[in-house]
Amino acid sequence: MATNQLIDEIRISNDKKVIRLIKGDITEQNVDVIVNPANSFLKHGGGVAGAIVRKGGNIIQLESNRIGFVPVGSSVITSSGKLPCSAIIHTVGPKMGEGNEDFKLSKSIHNSLSLASKKGYTSISIPAISSGIFGFPKDRCADILLDETIKFLTNTNNNTTLRLVEFCIIDDETLFHFKMKFKKLKQEKFLK
Repeated sequence: MATNQLIDEIRISNDKKVIRLIKGDITEQNVDVIVNPANSFLKHGGGVAGAIVRKGGNIIQLESNRIGFVPVGSSVITSSGKLPCSAIIHTVGPKMGEGNEDFKLSKSIHNSLSLASKKGYTSISIPAISSGIFGFPKDRCADILLDETIKFLTNTNNNTTLRLVEFCIIDDETLFHFKMKFKKLKQEKFLK
């Protein structure tokens, strides 16, 4: 069993909100909710989705089957089975080549954070949505996910309950791009 490792952290200077970069397995994260990068039919066969069902149990797939089709950019929630988190948000990111991918990925992360907040959760762990078999470029994925998260957490109109947002990355190539984005963000004035 892999040990998850804290790589970096950003604190939003005007609030007690934290964004963390973790190297490891999202199914082991002890947070309120994790995000599953799902397909529109919520068939969790491979990648992160497959690992979530294998470790959490078939109840996750059964609940997903009852939900049915989910449009790209949208997010839904199920229980977490045997995983340490309380729930799973299934979000459908874009596949490269389908058009308007940056907007769809922005919508996907925003809807995941919004759903977690509406449910009253304070901590969430998110993988690199769409950057695996969906083919989204890993550097653009890091840019969009982190920019949208900061925009969400600093929006004074949404009264979010989220205090901790983690990006849990398992592979070194993707982790490199997230590290570079964290480094860039830490140089911006409103973060410390």
